[in-house]
Amino acid sequence: MKRLLIVLFLVISHFAVEAQVRIPETSPKAVIKQVVGLTDVEIVYSRPSARGRSVLGNLVPFGQLWRTGANDNSTISFSDDVVINGKTLKKGKYALFTIPNIQSWDVLFYTATDNWGTPKEFDESKVALKTTVNEEALVKPVETFTLAIGNLDSGSATLDISWENSFVSLKFEVPTKKIAIASIEKTLAGPTPEEFYTAAQYYYQSNSDIEKGRAYIDKAVELSKDVPFYYLRLKSLIQAKQGDKKGAIETAKWSIAASEAAGNKEYVEMNKASIEEWSK
Repeated sequence: MKRLLIVLFLVISHFAVEAQVRIPETSPKAVIKQVVGLTDVEIVYSRPSARGRSVLGNLVPFGQLWRTGANDNSTISFSDDVVINGKTLKKGKYALFTIPNIQSWDVLFYTATDNWGTPKEFDESKVALKTTVNEEALVKPVETFTLAIGNLDSGSATLDISWENSFVSLKFEVPTKKIAIASIEKTLAGPTPEEFYTAAQYYYQSNSDIEKGRAYIDKAVELSKDVPFYYLRLKSLIQAKQGDKKGAIETAKWSIAASEAAGNKEYVEMNKASIEEWSK
């Protein structure tokens, strides 16, 4: 009997955990991901509906800070710095607050994003950027509050806000040209010394084509103005693996000098130990 009661308890507990009531959210969450030029933009927000209520000037009072959505903070993230009305907004994630008015809206990007609604204590120092945008009257009402990215161009887009009979559109500029030119110049300049070093390290550690590893480490050394001691350490190990112990010893001595100049005693000792081994 006792065993039966235990079994029944376990079965009931299982169903209590599994059977969770699910109902639709009054203000469902939405996620928008958009690439503008070469910049990733993401908006996360909850979408209330009017449901026969008078919204702006009533449910959402004019002249007061609004969460710009429902529930916890509506947020917007930029993967690069953007420019809004001549002001730079640093890349990152921001809470999106607004102050609606009849003819214009203030739009605020707030660095603290963990509030439920508006902050209990508003901190002006956390306003990364504030700007004003004109309001436009909509002919056809929008039932459900909507944030969107519109007017896409390679160098800009707009953050569009619409609800009931109001629409505002805030333009932001992205650094597409700067990113693209930097990418072109880096690619056309060829691999960096560090990239050659990394490739050589892979060939050495994976016991792959050691000749190719030697070519890559030679290139890394050649392209470096001040050759790092660890480049030279790797080159000496590759030379030793090739059977060129004499060359490995000379490179290890060079690595010792560079290690001493950098104050790295560990590499000094490792090189000395290798020289002793290769000298036998």
